[in-house]
Amino acid sequence: MATPEDQNDTTTNAQKDPDNWTTGDEEMTGAQRSYLHTLAQEAGEDPKQYDGLTKAEASKKIDELQGETGRGE
Repeated sequence: MATPEDQNDTTTNAQKDPDNWTTGDEEMTGAQRSYLHTLAQEAGEDPKQYDGLTKAEASKKIDELQGETGRGE
C-alpha cells in the first residue's frame, strides 16, 4: 500500500532514465514490442530491426519514434 511519502514522490518508473531501470537490461515487454512495431511502420521503418532490444533500449526508441511520428505530443 502506498504511503503518503510515496504519493508525494514525483519520480516514478515512467519518469526515470531507462539507463537507471533495474530491469532495463531485460527483454522488452510484449506491449513495448507491439507499440514499437506500430511506430516503426508509421515512420516508414522496418519494425523487425528493433526485435531483440532490451526494455531500456525499446523505451528510448519509442520516445524517439514518437517524436518522429507526432504521437508523443
